[in-house]
Amino acid sequence: MSNPVHFQARGRTVVGCTLLVIALGASTSCMGDDDNPLSATPYDAAGQISFNGPTDAGKKADPDKPLEVVAESAGGRITDVTAVDASGRYVAGELSADGSRWHSTSPLAAGARYTVRVSTEDGDGAPGRKVLTFETGKPSVKKTLNVSFGPKAGSYGVGQPITAELSQPVADKAQRAIVERALKVESTPAVQGAWYWVDDKKLHYRPRDYWPAHATVEARSNLEGIKIGDRMWGGKGKPLKITTDDHVVAVTDAAAHTLTVYQNGRAVREVPVTTGKPGFETRNGVKVVLGKESFVRMRSSTVGIAEGSSESYDLPVYWATRVTWSGEYVHAAPWSVGSQGSANVSHGCVGMSTDNAQWFFDEVQEGDLVEVINSDGETMEPFGNGFGDWNLDWAKWREGSALTGGADTNSQETARLRPTAV
Repeated sequence: MSNPVHFQARGRTVVGCTLLVIALGASTSCMGDDDNPLSATPYDAAGQISFNGPTDAGKKADPDKPLEVVAESAGGRITDVTAVDASGRYVAGELSADGSRWHSTSPLAAGARYTVRVSTEDGDGAPGRKVLTFETGKPSVKKTLNVSFGPKAGSYGVGQPITAELSQPVADKAQRAIVERALKVESTPAVQGAWYWVDDKKLHYRPRDYWPAHATVEARSNLEGIKIGDRMWGGKGKPLKITTDDHVVAVTDAAAHTLTVYQNGRAVREVPVTTGKPGFETRNGVKVVLGKESFVRMRSSTVGIAEGSSESYDLPVYWATRVTWSGEYVHAAPWSVGSQGSANVSHGCVGMSTDNAQWFFDEVQEGDLVEVINSDGETMEPFGNGFGDWNLDWAKWREGSALTGGADTNSQETARLRPTAV
């Protein structure tokens, strides 16, 4: 029998784990009719393996310690190990090349019951099997990391990202990987997607391309009871379910002074517009509708334009569809109808006639897409001023994942400003 194994837990030394040997004596294999070891009925491998776990009834394993299964008999080896808890969560692990040892590489959950299925073979190649069970206890001291998914349940356009807000910051990449593996997003129809760490407490999830029209998207957390870091454990997370509606994108061509609405790939309406004039150019790129306000009071002073200056304004604005937190809208601009379709005279918003703005307001919803092209403005930032997620190509997006990416991403959050531009 090998000596008990000592494990180094993150942040402190864990003294000797009790190594439990299943001492039922070596069993002989039961050979098949053709005397081929591969056809043999698996024997009870209790005497061939050991694992670290509680030895007394009622005792529970420390979830801070990794799980280990060791081959004890000479000439025998472990061929496969699967460990799963009662809720169906599998424990990742690694088997040594010679089959002498398997150890877990992902954290165990606290307060969980595990079933471990071990496959072995003896020196003659005959197969053995053993099923082990144990329970883990509760950590003595912990911080709980809870997850809140967004947006609210409901129907959205195909550009709506899924967001995850964490109750505790997670900066370490290895810990981020634990969190990310436990945050599941599934859609019907299925699409490829990935998480992006916006900052230490916020993640966004989007597909490679937009969500399919009329899809169902569900997000859930499997973090509860999982160790994330020193004294930090996963807590509860309420699942989220949203649906998508038609594929709607409004393409604003700042050079042609038009806005064209496409529904499921078909152009349904083109209207004349005006966009940002020199010095106030409308941002290029893809934006996601954040909300709709039938009336907004827009004041230039909220963006640093002095009252009484030649550029100042204080206007009642109707049928305003918001696309950035800093005040960019698609809205009614009856004062600029003479320039709509021919010149850009706004302070950054997309302006149109009152009738066209009301039609647009009624047709779009949160999550629909507004894309601006051929403007002299900067490109919409990915984060912090709304959902500019789609302005990162797929390769760049995957760099923001702790599972597929490289360097840490830094927060690009900015203050949510009052509505201002006209």
